[in-house]
Amino acid sequence: MKKYKLIHSCYYTDSNPEIKTFDLWDELQDYITEEVERRVQFRVDHSPFSISEKEREDIEQEEYTLVKIEEL
Repeated sequence: MKKYKLIHSCYYTDSNPEIKTFDLWDELQDYITEEVERRVQFRVDHSPFSISEKEREDIEQEEYTLVKIEEL
């Protein structure tokens, strides 16, 4: 059975990223989707400026670039 390691950074030069392992691909995908949404919403909620839908999509894309998956 395959296992997966998720490395999720807060920013590109993060020296201490969050690392989790998953037994199931679906479980990994669900986690990533939820975590990216949580991080995006946090940035939207704490922004001193109004954020457009386009900006929100850009933030989401940026968050996905901070995700790395390795097969163990």
